[in-house]
Amino acid sequence: MPTYTITELAEEFEVTPRAIRFYEDHGILNPKREGAGGRNRVYPARERTRLKLTLRGKRLGFTLSEIKDLIDMYESPKDTEAQLQRFMGVLQQHREKLERQREDLELTLAEIAAHEDECRRLLDGGKKQGAAKARRKAA
Repeated sequence: MPTYTITELAEEFEVTPRAIRFYEDHGILNPKREGAGGRNRVYPARERTRLKLTLRGKRLGFTLSEIKDLIDMYESPKDTEAQLQRFMGVLQQHREKLERQREDLELTLAEIAAHEDECRRLLDGGKKQGAAKARRKAA
């Protein structure tokens, strides 16, 4: 079974070793320790997968505690139906949050478009006034 160093994982997933240690501090990752005093972290394939899922969850907007719960849920000997029901609940809450954010974004974008239109109108009006002044001077 392959193993990875913290540097290898950091490079592969384009994160810092500090970020990986941060996930360890939150109990998401649990590398094996080797070397004098256990100073060297060794990540088996399972931990690599957990890091990959963590980063995917972060991109999707899940909190670290939600990510940990979801990952842990599939490593426990719990009933599959209960796991799926819980996962569906988390997904529904996340969907609702994203829908609210989308509504906010759409409103904000509409306001920006209105401001842009107003600026263009004022700029076009200023150009017309400038052209009229130039014609009066030339006459």
